[in-house]
Amino acid sequence: MTVSLSAWIHGIGVLGPGLPDWPTTAAVLRRQQSWTFAPTVLTAPELLPPAERRRAVKVVKLALSVGLQAAAAAGADASTLTTIFTSSGGDGLNCHQICETLASDDRQISPTRFHNSVHNAAAGYWSIATGATAPSAVLCAYDGSFGAGLLEALAQVTVDDVPCLLIAYDADYPEPLRATRPIPDAFGVAMLLAPTPGEQPIGRLSVALTTDAAVTLPDSELESLRKAIPAARSLPLLAAIANGTLGRIVLDYLDHAQMAVEFST
Repeated sequence: MTVSLSAWIHGIGVLGPGLPDWPTTAAVLRRQQSWTFAPTVLTAPELLPPAERRRAVKVVKLALSVGLQAAAAAGADASTLTTIFTSSGGDGLNCHQICETLASDDRQISPTRFHNSVHNAAAGYWSIATGATAPSAVLCAYDGSFGAGLLEALAQVTVDDVPCLLIAYDADYPEPLRATRPIPDAFGVAMLLAPTPGEQPIGRLSVALTTDAAVTLPDSELESLRKAIPAARSLPLLAAIANGTLGRIVLDYLDHAQMAVEFST
């Protein structure tokens, strides 16, 4: 028996270069507003206690910002939500700083550096900020991390019949890591997915794997952003949602398979 993975979208959050939130991003993708690359502005949410706000690294600020955006847009209680966190590599700056310390004469790693180095750091900060005790999964699938996270979130919604908050995020690396992994800036996207349409659904998603080529964006600068940041592989789907374009959108996923997303209402 084939199980169809599908869910309703209740809320969206976006934060990236020149894209401070989902309403602005939607306007850009509808070509109602011009887009210019500007460094992503990251701040630690006020929900975090002061000590954790000081310790929060880039990906933590990014993940929490988009997750809280999506939950607020849906009018959902963030503390109750099952979550899926997905990132291609976690916090590159923190990794760089640990490597610098290990290459120095004083090789003592601070506890803060260490606990921020684990891939589930953002999930931990999320539980502190929101008081969430619901299940949380943390994934990494390199450039396919958004697709892997979307599949996992849809599986959670389908199997457990509960809402699930997908949070995908990537941040830039400093040199010399940047020469090998040239991510230019931070980009995050969150979607609150649910098994039922609710009162004001944004639309419905279902997915399948395909060997068809991924779609590209007509704007060359946004297309460069899509290709440069793994979490931004979501942009063609976000463009379809922003424009109300129903139908099939093929997203980059793995080397041997892409992801076909059906967007409907």
